[in-house]
Amino acid sequence: MRHSVILALVSWLLLLALPAAAQTLDIRSAIAAPGSGPAFPADAAAEEVTLPDEWARSRPGFAGTLWYRVRFEPVAELERGELLGLYVAHVCSNLEVRLNGQLIHSGGRMTEPLGNNCRHPQLVVLPPALLLPGLNELDIRVAGHELAEVGSRRRAGALSALAIGRQSELAQRHARFTALQVSAPQALAATLLLMGGFMFVLGFSHRSESHLAYFGAGAIGWALTDVPLWLRSSPLGHSATEFLLCSLLGFIAWAAVQFLLRHAGVRHKRVDMLLPLQGAALPLSLMLAGPQNLHTTATVWYAILALEVASAAAVWLLHQPRGRRNAWPMATMLAAMAVAGVIELAAPWAGARPLAAPVAQLVAAILLVLVGLRLVQQQGHALHASEHARLQVEQRVREATAEIEHDFRQLAELRVEQVTERERKRIAADLHDDLGAKLLTIVHTSDSERISTLAREALEEMRLSVRGLTGRPVRLADALGDWRAEVVSRLAQAGIEGEWEAPEDLPQTLSARAYVQTTRILREATSNIIKHSGATLCSVTASIADGDFQLVVQDNGDGISNEIDHRLDRGHGLASMKSRAKQLQGQCLVESGTGYGTVIRLTVPLDRAIEGS
Repeated sequence: MRHSVILALVSWLLLLALPAAAQTLDIRSAIAAPGSGPAFPADAAAEEVTLPDEWARSRPGFAGTLWYRVRFEPVAELERGELLGLYVAHVCSNLEVRLNGQLIHSGGRMTEPLGNNCRHPQLVVLPPALLLPGLNELDIRVAGHELAEVGSRRRAGALSALAIGRQSELAQRHARFTALQVSAPQALAATLLLMGGFMFVLGFSHRSESHLAYFGAGAIGWALTDVPLWLRSSPLGHSATEFLLCSLLGFIAWAAVQFLLRHAGVRHKRVDMLLPLQGAALPLSLMLAGPQNLHTTATVWYAILALEVASAAAVWLLHQPRGRRNAWPMATMLAAMAVAGVIELAAPWAGARPLAAPVAQLVAAILLVLVGLRLVQQQGHALHASEHARLQVEQRVREATAEIEHDFRQLAELRVEQVTERERKRIAADLHDDLGAKLLTIVHTSDSERISTLAREALEEMRLSVRGLTGRPVRLADALGDWRAEVVSRLAQAGIEGEWEAPEDLPQTLSARAYVQTTRILREATSNIIKHSGATLCSVTASIADGDFQLVVQDNGDGISNEIDHRLDRGHGLASMKSRAKQLQGQCLVESGTGYGTVIRLTVPLDRAIEGS
């Protein structure tokens, strides 16, 4: 994809570099005179100037209105229905065109706030009725600002060379340059705005990925610098617009530095504190310097900000492991953006054609989009790896659970007390030392909240299994205390009111196996109430009757419909609860009606439950 974008851009630039048609008149000189009147000032001291004419070079300190006059003869006979046109590649900030004394085109406001056409090429149709057979007089009135009042040299007053020829031929050139300088930057700005907003939200919601938030903020700031493309007549006025554009660069540099440092895994409290202060110092210095010194102040800040970003990029490169393939695309894009930035700053000083600066800015925006896509791709890979790790943990938990159940059944069948006790201790130790340590490591080191939660649940299940394997009986009163704390806490977290009723100071005990199985039955019942019942109240009643331990769980929910019943009976629902009760020589009964809640009655014979497993 990157190669196709670069190839398309090169082809586009070759089209822009094609020479003008043979019958197009290129005008490289004109007579210039200052004046604010409605016509070329006849009494003013006119001088011949070379086009393109940049006021920062030809008349430093000049701001206001300047007239240009050129004389021409039609270069070719026009066919019937054909029109003659005037093409102006660059004018800043606005212009009016008069042909033989008659106004034929206006680019917008000629008084403050001026219409902003600095990046909009102009195509003017020369009306046939006003054209003379011989020499024609073309007057162009340009309104612009002096260099000191603008943040970028490209926004100072200027007029490019002129081209007069067939309107149909000039329209093609106008369309290409409009696409390059206006349409493409607008499309890229919209792309950066959307992508930046998405990445900012993504990075802000995941603090471990804070570099994405800074990249998103920088992309949004970059997109906002192209607002003048959309608002050719600023409601704020020239000084306020220039102030905001210059201040915005401080915000972009802040985001760029933090993105590079955070992406490299480097964080300095001093940098975190100084960058916001710098962001506030930049607009403050612009206000203190005043509009007449805006360009000088902004230039100093540009140098400082560029040095900071370059230093952050160097830190990023130094913290990339050697031979890491994933770092090369990002490093290449950063280098290309740096070259584009140098061209952007050097083009006006080198006297380059107006094409150089917009091409550099367009390339920088394209590379910024590519960097964003690369980051999104890396984030996708990270999420995929996290999901894969989660699946591995789930598989490991299932395997461990299956192994525990298998070993437990095998030990129960052997009924050899000495072998059973030894194997139980071995399995419990292995689980605690091996699997327990690994699960605990996952809980404390995983960046994924879902994986950490799953590992924590698996750790609790493992501890319950280990407790069952130890074979130690559990006092019924202690077991009821544990069950009450767990059930009431889970119900409260789900917003369900829980009621618990049980006798106190029960002398009976439960075998380790009975305690484990009863705990799992009670957990499954609680989970079904939370997930499927829609209940607001759940009551649990424990009692001793006829030598049996009885546990009744009742909710005021919707009851169990056929669809839910089938879903709960597939391996881990009601069938599992009934199977566990059957293993204890007890029973688990479920009473429910749609809209009338559910009652689960668990009965475990105490004489059986007290026996060893």
